[in-house]
Amino acid sequence: MPNFLQVVVIVLCLLIIADDLYERRVRNAWLLAALLFGAGWLMWAWMQQVAAPLVLAVIGLLIGLLILLPFYVMRWMGAGDVKFFATLGFLLGGKALLPIWIIASLLGGVHAVIILVFRFLMRYSGSGLAALQAQVIEWHLWQRVLIARKGRKGLPYAAYMAIGALITMKFTTLTHW
Repeated sequence: MPNFLQVVVIVLCLLIIADDLYERRVRNAWLLAALLFGAGWLMWAWMQQVAAPLVLAVIGLLIGLLILLPFYVMRWMGAGDVKFFATLGFLLGGKALLPIWIIASLLGGVHAVIILVFRFLMRYSGSGLAALQAQVIEWHLWQRVLIARKGRKGLPYAAYMAIGALITMKFTTLTHW
């Protein structure tokens, strides 16, 4: 049975996946709430002598922040992605960040290849795919997605990190806490 902190991470990841896929954004309110719930649980667990000191969580946060901050500075990644990764470092510990990053990068790479293949096929295949694309663009749901995104483009990397966090939690024992 998952502990409270794991439930916080699961709920946060599900919210991030939905919002990043739909709007291409990460809400600060969700990150702040997860940090506050996580800090509260870690302080309680430390007082009960079932968790490490809160300092280790802060170290995980700093590791997550410092790893992805250069990508934000180079404008390869959004600020929400960096803050979410730092939050995962706080909640899951620094040891969880490497597998999360690897999984997210693999998913992002597959996504990028699919986009490139689709663009290639659009250019050289004729009118069949162009007609399909025109139909998709006219769908009411797709129009709602475009309005929600407000021009934000790019890969949903935070969603991929969230998937990586869920997979990492499922297949590893994070004994950090």
